[in-house]
Amino acid sequence: MSEHRRKPPQQPQGGGRAAARRAAPQPSGRRAAPSRGAEPAASASVPHEEDARTYGGRAEARRAQRGGRRRAAETGPGRSAGAGRSRGPSKKRLIDYPRYDKYGWRRWMPSWKLTSGLVIGFVGSLMAAGTIAYAMVGVPNPSLASQAQNNVYYWDDNTPMVSTGGEVNRQVIGIDQIPKAMQNAVVSAENKTFWDDSGVDPMGIARAFVNMAKGGQTQGGSTITQQYVKNARLGDQSQTISRKMKELFISIKVGTDMEKPDILAGYLNTSYYGRGAYGIQAAARTYYGIDAKNLNPSQCAFLATLLKGATYFDPAGAPEIDPAATREANTAAAKDRWNWILGEMVKDKHLSAAERAKYPTFPMPDPPKKNAQLGGQTGYLVDLAKANFVNNNTQGITEKDLTHGGYEIHTTFNKKKVQELTKAVTKVYDENIDPKKRPKTDTHVEFGGASVDPETGKIVAIYGGQDATKHFTDNADQTGAQVGSTFKPFVLAAAMTDGVRDPKLGAEQGVDSRILVSPDKSRYSGKNKLKIKNYDGSIWHNEEGKEWLQTNDGNDSFGPISLREAMRESVNSPYVQLGMDIGIPQVRQSAVDAGLLKSSLSRSDVPSFSIGISDPSAIRMAGAYSTFAAHGEQRDPYSVTEVQHGGKVVYKHEDKAKRAYSTQVADNVTDVLRTVVDKGTGTNAQLKGRQVAGKTGTTDGNKSAWFVGYTPQLSTAISMYRLDDNADAKDRKFLEMYGTGNQAKIHGASFPSEIFHDYMEGALKGEEALTFPKPEPIGSAVFGGGASSPKPTPTETPSETPSETPSETTQAPPSSSQAPPPSSPSCDKFFGCADQGGANQGGDNGGNGGEGTPTTTPPGGDQGGTDQGGGQNTGNPDGGGQDDGGFFGGPGG
Repeated sequence: MSEHRRKPPQQPQGGGRAAARRAAPQPSGRRAAPSRGAEPAASASVPHEEDARTYGGRAEARRAQRGGRRRAAETGPGRSAGAGRSRGPSKKRLIDYPRYDKYGWRRWMPSWKLTSGLVIGFVGSLMAAGTIAYAMVGVPNPSLASQAQNNVYYWDDNTPMVSTGGEVNRQVIGIDQIPKAMQNAVVSAENKTFWDDSGVDPMGIARAFVNMAKGGQTQGGSTITQQYVKNARLGDQSQTISRKMKELFISIKVGTDMEKPDILAGYLNTSYYGRGAYGIQAAARTYYGIDAKNLNPSQCAFLATLLKGATYFDPAGAPEIDPAATREANTAAAKDRWNWILGEMVKDKHLSAAERAKYPTFPMPDPPKKNAQLGGQTGYLVDLAKANFVNNNTQGITEKDLTHGGYEIHTTFNKKKVQELTKAVTKVYDENIDPKKRPKTDTHVEFGGASVDPETGKIVAIYGGQDATKHFTDNADQTGAQVGSTFKPFVLAAAMTDGVRDPKLGAEQGVDSRILVSPDKSRYSGKNKLKIKNYDGSIWHNEEGKEWLQTNDGNDSFGPISLREAMRESVNSPYVQLGMDIGIPQVRQSAVDAGLLKSSLSRSDVPSFSIGISDPSAIRMAGAYSTFAAHGEQRDPYSVTEVQHGGKVVYKHEDKAKRAYSTQVADNVTDVLRTVVDKGTGTNAQLKGRQVAGKTGTTDGNKSAWFVGYTPQLSTAISMYRLDDNADAKDRKFLEMYGTGNQAKIHGASFPSEIFHDYMEGALKGEEALTFPKPEPIGSAVFGGGASSPKPTPTETPSETPSETPSETTQAPPSSSQAPPPSSPSCDKFFGCADQGGANQGGDNGGNGGEGTPTTTPPGGDQGGTDQGGGQNTGNPDGGGQDDGGFFGGPGG
């Protein structure tokens, strides 16, 4: 063999075969055991140099093994290692993402360098976009925003009623003519950092964006600069993100380009102060009749108060816009904020404490003034239509928006009916009210009225007062005058809908067991000074522990009397006790169901609630009686059918009728109220050839009188009262009407029913005379207030001429001047026995009076008499007498 032939590798010295095996490369994974007898051979393919490469130990071997597994997992089955590595970047890139040298979730986590770069890039982009937007946006000319058109109001036949409401009362003045006190008052109240800020409030803008994103209430700019931009520079008053962005950039530019004094002057000259006044000069003249430069610090603080919202801070009130914005509430709110602003001015060192002490009392502004074309009833009609639109439109159009004009407002007002109502009131006033001749009794006399179409809810006519430019309170709207006995129909409706509570069945069955009431079959005591009880027969006591003895008008006393006849003669005691048996909450809900506002109803669950201690408006009373005329279907009264702006319809009334009472209940109430007009206290309201239903009402102390009535196609409410309306809001008070109009006492049966008659005759002239349907019988016989079921009597031969109305089928109550023979006590299965009680020497706990008939001497007069029914009551009208029998039996009063 040649000596150059490669020799086979030799065995390692000093180790033998075991050493050779250790030196050989180990496979990954578990080493296979050699077969028995097999001789391990050295690999001829491994160079000798590799024989010397040995692992440092088992730990190192395990690490190497794990690395191999990871590479295998990355490549996947059947893939080469090179193919697996090609999925990631082979080297670092400019933007290292996904990250080059990371595995698993770390591969997708951006580095701090990448994060920093993104933030810097984003901020830079925003700055670039803001710079471009700032350069592109222009500052609108403020004179463009001050242009305004008129609003046109139309009668129900679409003929123009008046063109008004769009004239902006504004006169721009320089900063040198605006008192320093006015400037300081606004800065202290609205934007304390005004003189130093950049014109925007980033936090305020952020809050507005968040609120808009959440769908919540939007917020305006919080700085004076932003408010100025919104008032004068942006014709678009919408609260959108795009408008907010526009406002932001314009505010920044205005803050850069304009001096602070000019911005403040612009804000004060463009802000709305209420009463149609834009700008501080117009506000000074509107509220105080002086120029702005002559305002003192106290007056300035009040005018700054109005910037918060004149609807809720003008002491004159704005109940036509929001019922909560009454004169009393607004005056209290204005005084609180006025006092706070003066305090802030002292705190900010804009006013010394000594100067503040010079103004201890609130600077009450002048009453509102209206222009001549809104005189007579026109101003009331415009205000009512404006309020209807502002309160019901879904586009957020405000009273302030209306001052910019351009709206066509189509109303429900009928020109003929408005004229007829004004004519009827004027006739009664001129013929009977003479303040010069009777200054103590005929001053401050006011009338109010409203007329509603029952089928639609349209307010066709109102009477708000003698002249809207002189008397500013709309008497057709809520005035605070209590409605008296005109509230009783809601009690009767509740008695037929909810029923009276039966304590015996309730105790036996453990439930609120009730019995529906029949207006003809039921009997309640008509006793004067009736001791009022709870439904379970216990004596009712007020918070002072005193009993309630309910009086009737003129102290007239009646025996057991049907609810129909009690309504006809306006007897108080039956309806007061009936209300207690039903439950005052149910009676209150009955009135609300008919259409009265819950806010206008007394919150007290006292017996007199049922005889009208609440003060709904004439509009709402006419609307509530419309529910009876419409057979139980209720519609809220409204005065605007449609509004257009720029040729587009921005509001259209939608009919939303709901069922308040069953047809059976409503028609029975109507039938009972027909009795009042046919033969009761409302005979003055009778209309020739027409069926009329209605109710008279007079309040305790004779401070208000009402008549509310209806035909099938028209419901009308007339009110009369004396109100010292020229006093401070908290000093306004209703005055007694004893002797007014040369009458001993004013009843709803007198002047109010006379006005109703004259108006309805003219308003319905030429219209078809419709009739009411005959009602279906309803309810069961219930006996309360000490009245008991009558004993059976021999059957008499029926009359040859039947009665025309159900009201004539009941026996008329005995006159209080004639004493019928006393009846023996008897028992009723629901209300127990009426037994003989002792003497009642109690006094009069008050409550609203009832109604006499429209004659010189009311029936019964002031004479004493006897009261039969569950007992006997004899004596003089002031001394009480014998009260035999209680509501559920037991000792009488």
